[in-house]
Amino acid sequence: MLIPTQFAIPSLEGLHQIVRNHPLGIWITPTEHGLDVNHIPFELDSAKGEFGTLLGHVARENSVWQRSAELAAEVTVVFRGNEGFISPGWYPTKKETHRFVPTWNYEVVHARGKLIIHNDERFIRGLLARLTRKHEANMQVPWKMGDAPQDFINGMVKAVVGIEIVITHLEGMAKLSQNREPQDLTGAIQALHQHGQGKLAKAMEQANKL
Repeated sequence: MLIPTQFAIPSLEGLHQIVRNHPLGIWITPTEHGLDVNHIPFELDSAKGEFGTLLGHVARENSVWQRSAELAAEVTVVFRGNEGFISPGWYPTKKETHRFVPTWNYEVVHARGKLIIHNDERFIRGLLARLTRKHEANMQVPWKMGDAPQDFINGMVKAVVGIEIVITHLEGMAKLSQNREPQDLTGAIQALHQHGQGKLAKAMEQANKL
């Protein structure tokens, strides 16, 4: 991925934060028939490995885990953060020069690493329990695995396979108008707030230290 210097995410914690905030990864795996793409919610273990480790699960009936394991695959996972359209009409200096075009602001992280398959029940149960606790935490009455009948949960556990990706390379880009004049940056941020894109606007404020 081409990453202009002004858009590079320099810190490991900054990269990890995007993964944590946007855990649905685009998992790209090479197979003998070409690339296979799946969408998997991942747990990030930032303490395991130099760049962290991704943990997730896939349906047992999805043969990607078998084909990838047979190839000892190196895989890539893409995490998309805040993103949205930026109109040149939001820049005050457009009226002076008109030398602007529409663009798209976004945050993205690419994680590359070796795939490990986990077929043991203990790993899968632990992973499912952690994912459940994390994503149910803000619910008024959080669901837990013990709420469902044991035989039902046992069947669900048997229906999935655990995957682990030890990250060997991690990079990311936050293209958030760092190359714009202050008045144009402010104009874009104000317009995003008005158009219901508050999360992207706040990301731009943070990236530009406003």
